[in-house]
Amino acid sequence: MTYYKYLWLLIFAAACQQKPTTDIATDQTSYFNWEGATVYFMLTDRFNNGNSDNDVSFDRTQETGVLRGFEGGDIAGVTQKINEGYFDDLGVHAIWLTPLVEQIHEGTDEGTGFTYGYHGYWAKDWTALDPNFGTEQELEAMVTAAHARGIRILFDAVINHHGPETPLDGIWPEDWVRRGPTCTFDSYAGTTACNLVENLPDVLTESNQSVDLPPQLVEKWKAEGRYAQELEELDAFFARTGHPRAPRFYIMKWLSDFVTDYGIDGFRVDTAKHTEASVWQEFKAVCAGAFEQWKAAHPESRLDETPFYMVGEVYSYDLHHLKEHDFGDKKETFFDNSFDALINFHLKTTAEQPLDSVYQDYATLLNGPMEGYSTLNFMTSHDDGSPYDAPRTNSYETATRLLMAPGAAQIYYGDESARSLMIDGTQGDATLRSFMNWDDLANDPETKLIQAHWQKLGQFRARHFAIGAGLHKAWAEIPYTFSRDLTDGTYQDAVVVSIATNDADQDQDLEVFVGTTFSPGTVLFEFYTRQEVVVSPTSTVMISKPGRVVLLEGL
Repeated sequence: MTYYKYLWLLIFAAACQQKPTTDIATDQTSYFNWEGATVYFMLTDRFNNGNSDNDVSFDRTQETGVLRGFEGGDIAGVTQKINEGYFDDLGVHAIWLTPLVEQIHEGTDEGTGFTYGYHGYWAKDWTALDPNFGTEQELEAMVTAAHARGIRILFDAVINHHGPETPLDGIWPEDWVRRGPTCTFDSYAGTTACNLVENLPDVLTESNQSVDLPPQLVEKWKAEGRYAQELEELDAFFARTGHPRAPRFYIMKWLSDFVTDYGIDGFRVDTAKHTEASVWQEFKAVCAGAFEQWKAAHPESRLDETPFYMVGEVYSYDLHHLKEHDFGDKKETFFDNSFDALINFHLKTTAEQPLDSVYQDYATLLNGPMEGYSTLNFMTSHDDGSPYDAPRTNSYETATRLLMAPGAAQIYYGDESARSLMIDGTQGDATLRSFMNWDDLANDPETKLIQAHWQKLGQFRARHFAIGAGLHKAWAEIPYTFSRDLTDGTYQDAVVVSIATNDADQDQDLEVFVGTTFSPGTVLFEFYTRQEVVVSPTSTVMISKPGRVVLLEGL
């Protein structure tokens, strides 16, 4: 053995020692980029019950279909998990909550069983929180707790429609909403100038006609003693913006108040393609102004100078569509001066495709024609009937495929715990919306292992924005190994990831080729198994008893 080789083995042996576990929450960079962010999405009512006193409001006691009533999840429950460090452990940058505004008081049956507005998408009053979700004080506490940990808050915004009309909730004026026809989705008009489903009145977002307040809101606000205040605020808003008193601008004002009052960091916009694209340009401008107003009033609470963020749900959008959506008879962009990202429905369909073809494809698009914009990838969601792994038999691969993909990542509550998506007795999307399986996380060993896998990948992703926003380079086919590197101003980041080590191989040492990403002699940290390694003269590292994924970062 030559002296050089002997010396190298000594260096390697010294480096391949277990590194003490560190707290990821105290080890994250101050750099932030929405293009590489991880977003945790929950149905607020189905996540965690922090205050059982608000479980029933407005006498919502009628029997519902399976999983179609309120289950008790609330704002206080989210705050509890924030303070416990649950989202830190997952490497989450932002929490997206379904709408918290006051829902219709009655329920209705759309053909899937009697349903209350537990999901938040059936607004009655955009100016108030629904008591089932919590109070203004609880909301303020939640946002404050999240921001204290560097976690951003996204609200779900609905402008396209209000809640179904019921005898108890009343009928909105004809100059506010249309009541038909039902959308055919085969043309621009058949997608925008219509009701998504029967009895879900479509707001006249295309109208510039000044309208009076709906009488039921006037009556409600007078009974609550805040009519004069709401009028004063509306007058100030329309005087400041110059917008006509058209339906969409009322709703924009009401939704942007959550930005001004609480400092929420962005909106996920519901049913975006069912509303004219110009509406979202107007909405972005209103919200961006509100965000700057809040930051100016709360300089001590601002996280950084990141602008207000908007991600849109253009249902069936595919990253390959780039900036346009084709309505059949018209193409429309949903990016310029409005959305920073659109939700990508493509990744969940790639189960049979090689990872390299998907990852290289995404990175090429995001760093080419989509540069400056992003996509939000997901594998499961609240209303998508074809999730990636409905039986939850492959939760490890789900995590890896999602969290290592270029673009931003959306974790749907329970992805990390294999929460069942197949619930007996449910109809429609209710099967996707069971209560979070906290008991499994506490008591089931396999569930704990699944969660640990999501946590390791999520924490590594949180440390490295290159994963979501960087340039992609494949280095080896078996095991599939790639690098991501990102330079953004003074921020520089690079990682190497190796995927698809078989369970049977985890007791064997694994040699991983790092290419030119890291120079020979560089000491690296393998984050999954927490060991230090040194890059050899042949640009490889030897991983002792590798985990499911090899995650390499510089020290």
